[in-house]
Amino acid sequence: MEQNQYKRKIYLEDKPRAEAREEILKAFQQTAEIDWMNVSDALGRVTAEPIFAHVSMPHYHASAMDGIAVIAESTYQAHEQNPLLLKIGEQFCFVDTGNAIPASFNAVIMIEHVHIVDDETIEIIEPATPWQHIRPIGEDIVQEEMLFPQGHTLRPADLGVLLAAQQLTVPVVKKPVVTIIPTGNELVEAHADLSPGKIIEFNGTVFSGFISDWGGEPRLHRIVKDEPEKIKEVLLEAAENSDMIVINAGSSAGRKDFTVHIISEIGEVFTHGVAARPGKPVILGKINGKIVVGVPGYPVSAYLALEWFVQPLICKYLGIPVPKRHTIKVKLGRRIVSSMGAEDFIRMNIGYVNGQFVANPLTRAAGVTMSYVRADAMLIIPPNISGYEQGDMAEVELLRPLEEIKNAIVFSGSHDLTIDLLSSQLKRARTELKIVSSHVGSMAGIMAIRKGEAHVAGIHLLDPSTKQYNRSYINKLLAGQDVVLYPFLKRMQGWILPQGNPLEIKSVTDLVRAGANFVNRQKGAGTRILFDLLLEEAGLSAEEITGYDREMFSHLAVAAEVKGDERGAGLGIYPAAKAMGLDFIPVADEEYDLVMKREFYESDSGRQLIDIIQSPAFREQVEKIGGYQVVENAVPKRLTEEVEE
Repeated sequence: MEQNQYKRKIYLEDKPRAEAREEILKAFQQTAEIDWMNVSDALGRVTAEPIFAHVSMPHYHASAMDGIAVIAESTYQAHEQNPLLLKIGEQFCFVDTGNAIPASFNAVIMIEHVHIVDDETIEIIEPATPWQHIRPIGEDIVQEEMLFPQGHTLRPADLGVLLAAQQLTVPVVKKPVVTIIPTGNELVEAHADLSPGKIIEFNGTVFSGFISDWGGEPRLHRIVKDEPEKIKEVLLEAAENSDMIVINAGSSAGRKDFTVHIISEIGEVFTHGVAARPGKPVILGKINGKIVVGVPGYPVSAYLALEWFVQPLICKYLGIPVPKRHTIKVKLGRRIVSSMGAEDFIRMNIGYVNGQFVANPLTRAAGVTMSYVRADAMLIIPPNISGYEQGDMAEVELLRPLEEIKNAIVFSGSHDLTIDLLSSQLKRARTELKIVSSHVGSMAGIMAIRKGEAHVAGIHLLDPSTKQYNRSYINKLLAGQDVVLYPFLKRMQGWILPQGNPLEIKSVTDLVRAGANFVNRQKGAGTRILFDLLLEEAGLSAEEITGYDREMFSHLAVAAEVKGDERGAGLGIYPAAKAMGLDFIPVADEEYDLVMKREFYESDSGRQLIDIIQSPAFREQVEKIGGYQVVENAVPKRLTEEVEE
């Protein structure tokens, strides 16, 4: 069938997510099959039937101690004032832990409480009680008792119990087979040469990982081009060989989004679009009795849709409940706006600062995979709420262990490549510590310290009136707070330019002369302040700079933009230009310092951070990059001292 026979669907539903999920769970009628496995291979598998013990454990009366087995009733006369002598054989025998107790004896006396007189005689001064220090038959497991019900996920200790009960094989639920079909003319394998418009297919590998984690058996199909007949063929084949199907991309309402029409033609569509962001363009349907879930091409949307709809199907097949994440209450560091009528899923970073969990949103773009990777938690905004104000308390679902979040040093402020090196060295020295950084610019970093939302801020703010870095801003914005300013780096700022500098940019006036496409930093960034000073000194206005309002949040992002534009230009640090293979023309040396509350500076984590900064290994790593110099033997300055100066 030709592509033009599949009419473009120009709208999506807004079906509530819970309703859509219940609809496909009701329609999912796959009967789970049973696999019999060797117990040693069954870790993590789900029991398909109740499992009963074949034998008791112990299956005999066993000594629980090293000592002597005795007849308890014959020891009642023993006392400190009346020591009792027993002869080996009829009156006692030696036993070790785990030994069978001969039928004629009914108690064990610990060897520490026995005085050996000779090879055949012992002396005791305390009586024994019947069955003391003896493990009776079935103390741990009784033959024919139920060890595990169906729907139990087998853990390491469970395997030991099965073997102890002489269960050598175990009936488990066969893993449901989930076929994953990536679609799109733009997709290429990761090893392919990239050209504009081509995208590496990585969602399938991520989906496979999620499905394996949830207990399914993923089968990743090769990339399928946007050809309706081919997509139809692959879907029908998957319906024959799978328990459920995931098809990636083609679920929206675009020109080549055929999936919903194909599923409707060869099966049934329950839902096309749910009231959630990201993840709205989801297709839920059925082909030949098999549920098919069509998820968006954007990674974050796809991952969420997979969790909403595929994980519950796998859990239903396995006969286990859908796991729930731990939740905590956090203080929101920023205002978060949401549109009424749909659930919003916001990826969040969390810091534990001054005894309180503070959360800030990461980018909400559905295509930004790193926002999901870096997220500590998910904030779910219900459809009847329009958002939250800064400082509000909200509940979030944790994506990382709470202890990992509590041990993180929250770093805010200006972006710098050395922060990743610092985090790596810190984790090498203390495995429980790491740095979580957000590149929000120097001014925002200072405000994060002021509001108690970060432990450390990196700043490089040039005062146009004094031509000095950082001090005046700290005095003004953090006046009255007990703050430490720590000299960290000397680094070089300059023009980041395409190789060969085709526009011959040497100064800010050359940007105007050559009509360069400038890539700026965000408001409040130290680099932005430096650029504005250069404009002022040259007598230029922002309106004369092409791209002045084009803002990036890191030096690497600026360099990446310049690399993709022969007429591009940016202002940033040398290592960013070096990393992208670009030209660099120095403009100014600057001071990149750290600001932190004195309480954190004097804490164990703070001292560890400073020790790493001053270590020869860190300095060597930083200086290898080029364009940097770590301030050796730095003397921290407190805000109060700065005011007095």
